[in-house]
Parts: sequence; C-alpha cells; structure tokens
Amino acid sequence: MTERILAADTPDGASDRPPPARFAYDRHTWKEIAHLLANLPVSLVGFTYVVTVLLTGAFLTLTVIGFPLLAAGLMGARQLGKLERGRARGLLGVRVDEPSPLPLRGRGGFFAQLWMSLKDPVGWRTVLYEFMRLPWGVVTFTVTLVSLFVLWPVLPYIARGLANADRAMVRGLLSPSDELERRIAELESDRGVVVDTAAADLRRIERDLHDGAQARLVNLAMGLGLAKEKLLEGRADETVAAMVDEAHGEVKLALQELRDLARGIHPAVLTDRGLDAALSSVASRCTVPVKVTADLPTRPAAAIEGIAYFTVSELLQNVSKHSGARSASVDVWRSDDRLLIQVWDDGRGGAALDGGTGMAGLADRLGAVDGLFVIDSPVGGPTTITAELPWRDREPTE
Repeated sequence: MTERILAADTPDGASDRPPPARFAYDRHTWKEIAHLLANLPVSLVGFTYVVTVLLTGAFLTLTVIGFPLLAAGLMGARQLGKLERGRARGLLGVRVDEPSPLPLRGRGGFFAQLWMSLKDPVGWRTVLYEFMRLPWGVVTFTVTLVSLFVLWPVLPYIARGLANADRAMVRGLLSPSDELERRIAELESDRGVVVDTAAADLRRIERDLHDGAQARLVNLAMGLGLAKEKLLEGRADETVAAMVDEAHGEVKLALQELRDLARGIHPAVLTDRGLDAALSSVASRCTVPVKVTADLPTRPAAAIEGIAYFTVSELLQNVSKHSGARSASVDVWRSDDRLLIQVWDDGRGGAALDGGTGMAGLADRLGAVDGLFVIDSPVGGPTTITAELPWRDREPTE
C-alpha cells in the first residue's frame, strides 16, 4: 500500500509532509530533534530484542520449541514495528497504512499457522529495520547532540536531512509493501475457509446418508427379509401384507431423503434451467410467500451460480425459521462484472453475523471468492441482505 497523504488527515488541514527546513526552530524542527535523540535508546531495545529472539530461536530449532519461539518472536517484531510507526507518525508526520494482520483464525491447524507466522514478510522486514537502526541510532544521536552545542545555526537543516532518512526507512520497511501482499494474506485465509467449508459439507453429507437414507434402507432390508421368511414358510397372512406396506413407505421416504440430499449437493434444476428456475423452486418451499425477480441476460459460471443458489437457499431457510415475516422477495441481477443478490423480508429484524443463523458462514463463503455480504436488519425489521459475487461468464463446456 502506498502512503496516504491527505489534507484531512491533520487537524489543521495541512499535509503530513513537514515544511522545508529553515533557521527558525518551529515545532516541526523540535519534534525531529526529539525523534533523532530518541533513536539510540529505542534502537538499543529493538536490536536487543531481535538478536535475542533470532539467536535463541535458531539455537532451539534443534528442539520442538525452537520454531514456535521464533514465530512468537516475529509476532513481537510486528508489535515493535507498530510502535515505531506510531513514533514516526507523532514526531515525523509519517502516515502509512498498518500492514494486514496475520489471518490466524483457527483454520488449517497448528502447523499451518506456525508456517504462516514463520514466513511473515512484515515480521522479517521489521527485524531488518531493527538491525539497521542501531548503527543509525548511534549516528543520529551523536550528530544531533553535537549540533545542539556546536552547529546550532544549521541544526534545522541537519535535523531535516537526518529525519528525512528516517522517514524513508519507515516508509520502505514498516509500511505494507503493496496491495499484492495484502491480497496474498487474504487469499491464504480464504483458502482455509474454502477447505473448511468443503470438509464441513462432506461431513454433513456423510451424516445425512448414515442417519437418514442409509438407516431407512437398512430397516427396509430387514423388513423385506422377515416378509420373505414368512412367505417361504407359507404364512402369507395380513402380517406379511402390513410388513410389505411398511417397506413400501420406507422406500418412498428413503427416495425423498436421497432427492433432498442430492438437491443439497447440486440441484438438477439449477444445472438444467439456470438460476431463475432454481430460485423459484427454492422460493416455493419457503413457508413465507416469496417473489423472485431475476434479470440475467446470460448465465454466470457454474461455480458462481452454485454459490448464489445456496446463498439464497440458506437465507430463505432463515426467513422461514426465524423472521416471523409475512412476505419476502429475492432479486438477482448483473451490474458490470458483479452478480448482485438481494433478499428482503418484512419480519422482526435483528439479524446479525453472530446471531447463530449461519450468517457468518455465508459471509466467509462469499469472502472466499472475493464477494461481499451486507446485512441491514434493524430490530423490528424489515431485513435486507445484499450479497455480491464476481461475475464470470459461463464456459461452453458448462
């Protein structure tokens, strides 16, 4: 990310770049002098920290605690960098964006998070910064201190030159390198979301098969087996007829559960007829009357179409279960290179990401494909949820 230089960033409307040096000792000059004199003690602390952490971590990598210790040291280096950015902001007027935090959200397991911490570019650039600061701190402290007593008339120029070098170091080593670094961190996190979501879906399918259709088919097989034994024994009475009738009912229920399960994986109507027909099918199963409007001149890519379908499906389930609404609507349209979805209901409102209705999971899924998820749900209603997905044209083979 580049440095933000905005007039609105400062209380007096001025730019964050200090005025040119002059003989007068204004507040900018005194701030620069204070920063230069503080360089030595601050750099001593930073240098001691990184040397201790790196040497101790490198030595202990022969044991199981070395790498976690080194990762923790790099996390601490990030905090040193934050403090240095704050000092530069207050005394030198340097305003740079904070680097993206490491996406450690409990995804991928301990070793995946450890590896992400060990290869953190922000932490390693801060380590390099602290290494360079000790000799530079000695130079700036000595030159500034001597100039205070010997070169007083030209000290503003000296302070400005040394402070500009400090500004360049902060911008070069303590600011985010570019948008690519931020995006890489987001994609690392999003990959974990996709993997976890896929694993959760597989577990749900396995659970539904085991506890639903599979159990019914097992009962069906046992019932038909008993009926067969009775028929072979020549006891084809009303009991056998009842058992066959019950087995027939189990078959119908098992088939319905398998259809529901297949619909949850990927509905045939979505593949065959597209998003408009699939959403109308979902809306027909909602306990609240739903009006569906889809303005899509062409079909998006199958993956985007599937995410849109399941997003609306889950939102309408929430409308049925939690909203207390009397009516709802679903609007889907394309705007430039984005697919927009809006689900509205006139229910009680109060929906939130942490409300236990699966909203956080939807937001994670959309974020994993560079989408957006916005909730507008005041208490008392109505609720409007807007989802946005990147538009990708459908391949001919899809």
